Amino acid sequence: MKKRATKVPEAEEILCCCEYVNRLGERSHVAACCCDCEDLDDACDRFLKREPQKAESLAHVAAVFSDRIRVPWLWGGARRVDLSVIPPLILLPVLLHLAALHFLLGIVVLTALPGLVLWYYYFTHRKKGRTLFFLSLALFSLGYMYYLFITEVLPSGDVGQVEVTVVTIGVILTLVALIHTKREPGIVRPNQESVHSTVTYYSPLADRDPAVNGGRQDVTMTVANRAISSPEQAVELKESSRRNWCPVCRVVRPPRAGHCRICGVCVLRLDHHCVWINSCVGQANHRSFLLTLVLFLLTSLYGISLVLQSVCLKQHHLTALFYCPGVYDQYSTALCFTCAWYSSIVTGGLLHLLMVQVINVSYNVTEREARIALRDKTARSAFWGLVVDTGVYSRGFRGNWAEFMTMGDKLNPPTPTPTDLVALLGVGIQEKCEIE
Repeated sequence: MKKRATKVPEAEEILCCCEYVNRLGERSHVAACCCDCEDLDDACDRFLKREPQKAESLAHVAAVFSDRIRVPWLWGGARRVDLSVIPPLILLPVLLHLAALHFLLGIVVLTALPGLVLWYYYFTHRKKGRTLFFLSLALFSLGYMYYLFITEVLPSGDVGQVEVTVVTIGVILTLVALIHTKREPGIVRPNQESVHSTVTYYSPLADRDPAVNGGRQDVTMTVANRAISSPEQAVELKESSRRNWCPVCRVVRPPRAGHCRICGVCVLRLDHHCVWINSCVGQANHRSFLLTLVLFLLTSLYGISLVLQSVCLKQHHLTALFYCPGVYDQYSTALCFTCAWYSSIVTGGLLHLLMVQVINVSYNVTEREARIALRDKTARSAFWGLVVDTGVYSRGFRGNWAEFMTMGDKLNPPTPTPTDLVALLGVGIQEKCEIE
């Protein structure tokens, strides 16, 4: 019996909160998540018969499974849930409660957990794919630590209302700064005066994530509107445009801009792609990114000190992490102590990131520029590569920080117009003729 395909809902049709359009363009319902599972039935049948699995069958099962994990939504139908969000919500509480059973288990878990996170980071970084795993881990860690602080530390009576208020305000300010950071990194957009048409592709382009915008890619075609007064200017313009031309975004990048292969866009003054916020750090959000780090570190350090003050009454804060007798006598105190250690590990990593960022800003160099300069051996480095000075944009300590604090006001610089696609083609033809 053939499966009847449901027509794609037109623009006028409104989806209810539990309906959605699946990956085949058919209208479906969240209650039908277990229907039409031919690929899964075939995979199970082959497993029971001890037959080799088809690679395409397993891929189809994974694609269907990820497409059918939906959450009912009031506007626009059910929303798809990224599967990478789920593991931190399960693994973090389980591992922390396991580590609180015994100090040896705590050593194993707190040693293995950062290793697993780093392994997953390098695994996804090598594939240049987007994932919400790290953002989910960061947000859930912040929320779960705050939840345990309220439910375990506050009832002990060693923490007053003022301390709880300070921690709560710190968490709220951190979340507000994070939301502001994720708004816009400063995407390079073509000069509107030079745009003459827009072409829409429904297949993924090279070096572009096919999942972004549903596979739809809008490419702007531009023409040059700059008057060339001399042959020397023409040659210089051609060389500059060819060097800064991004074939994916179809724009000429301004100085210090770069293309992010994970986000698939060019970003003004690109620093790096941060997996913890699932976004690029560029000219528009670099200041708020540093503010987020500072607020999180201050809140975390203050919260850790309050927890250690509650579970290790007779110990100093600096030594309580390493010596706290009797902390494993009660499960609640052991859990708080384990969470304090976990927060300390996260705080140490982010403190290193903040230190690198402050040094780079002081020398007016981005993480991307420092990495390229070290690779090409064109920069002076010190302290095992922690300090990198390219000497290209530096204007002194005060000048560099003044530029950093005011660069958000220069989000619409006069972006250079491309030399025209025909002109670039002419350059290529001319070079080919010269070679021949």
